[in-house]
Amino acid sequence: MPKTITVGLIGFGTIGTGVVKTLQMNGELITKRLGAEIRLKKIADLDIETDRGVKVDPSILTTNAEEILNDPEIDVIIELMGGYHPAREFILKGIENGKSIVTANKALMAKHGEEIFEAAEAKGVSIGFEASVGGAIPVIRTIKEDFAANEILSIFGIVNGTANYILSKMSDQGEDFQDALKEAQRLGFAEADPTFDIEGHDSAHKIALLATLAFGTRVPIDDVYMEGISKITQDDIHFAKQFGYRIKLLAIAKQCGDSLDIRVHPTMISVDNPISNINGATNAIEILGNAMETSMLVGEGAGSLPTASAVVGDVIEISRNILTGGQNRVPARSFLKENIRTMPIKPMEEIESEYYLRFYVVDRPGVLSKISGILGNNNISIGSVIQKEQKENSGVPLVITTHTAMERNIRNALAEIDKLDIIKKETFYLRLEKEG
Repeated sequence: MPKTITVGLIGFGTIGTGVVKTLQMNGELITKRLGAEIRLKKIADLDIETDRGVKVDPSILTTNAEEILNDPEIDVIIELMGGYHPAREFILKGIENGKSIVTANKALMAKHGEEIFEAAEAKGVSIGFEASVGGAIPVIRTIKEDFAANEILSIFGIVNGTANYILSKMSDQGEDFQDALKEAQRLGFAEADPTFDIEGHDSAHKIALLATLAFGTRVPIDDVYMEGISKITQDDIHFAKQFGYRIKLLAIAKQCGDSLDIRVHPTMISVDNPISNINGATNAIEILGNAMETSMLVGEGAGSLPTASAVVGDVIEISRNILTGGQNRVPARSFLKENIRTMPIKPMEEIESEYYLRFYVVDRPGVLSKISGILGNNNISIGSVIQKEQKENSGVPLVITTHTAMERNIRNALAEIDKLDIIKKETFYLRLEKEG
């Protein structure tokens, strides 16, 4: 008879259902690979009446998570309830009771990860969180193990499928933002309240986690700069194509000497960069290391089964550690605890980039010279200019791309330009990335 690893699941929503389906579908295969059976002993959720489309013995369902947290037979707790509370308290209590933890909760790990990591290290149990970034893409394990021989220099990519789906619909089918969002909601790619995805919060949590692992540093989530995609218009999509770019919501983390450049924002990225052609709900993460150069990971970044695949993968890895007595063989934070440092976050005002500036101006002579004069006074050099026909009441679209400039100078220049009587509405700008 094979040995048994006993598991408890807290949270029986979309991903939790996927976990149950995966264990039922691939249970025999997992046993052959692991040399032990993974037995799901108990499932806790506030709602145990709704049909999830998967057959479960009613006797293993409970509304009381304490039955899992305090069960001495349970080796691994899977937390899939989401949110900060009571997920944090459940995880910490599980750890205190000697349970290893698997979670997909990127928000919790980004905000309270340090506390959870330290608790797990002190108790000698494992914490798996592969599913918190990139769904089925094994980016966390890749950084911690496969790229361990590298100094990682940058991480750059698409880590939110909802935003990428919307921008793809806008780019490829000419849909406006609101129409693309409604379609994403209808298909289940976007929540009823999509703010977390479209305004960059989800991507910020994920890039904070990846930066923690890649650079061995603490990343306070509140220090991660973020912008969303809700202000992107069809004009921006059109002009991006004319310049040879596509617009993507990018999560970026780079080492800049002793500081860290970490941010999330919509970006114009050259069509020559493979990431510009990652469409739909797909995620893509490009990692630059000093020994391997560039590697890109692409795959389904969300969904019930893809995310469940990563969750169960963590359960299997932890189970192997339990069976062999190799708990914490790989540090949860990629670096040993004593080597974790605090790198200062580079202020957004100090980053340098090329920029896309979209103005709506009155149709009269001298407009461009006034704008270019202010840009020049702020050490901003113009790369190219496009001016289109009159819009109804919003003025003439005037689009300028710049050579490399400092963010502070761009903000100062636009604040001055927007006070001019030639400007019909607030100027919009995007950063440009050519190489990634």
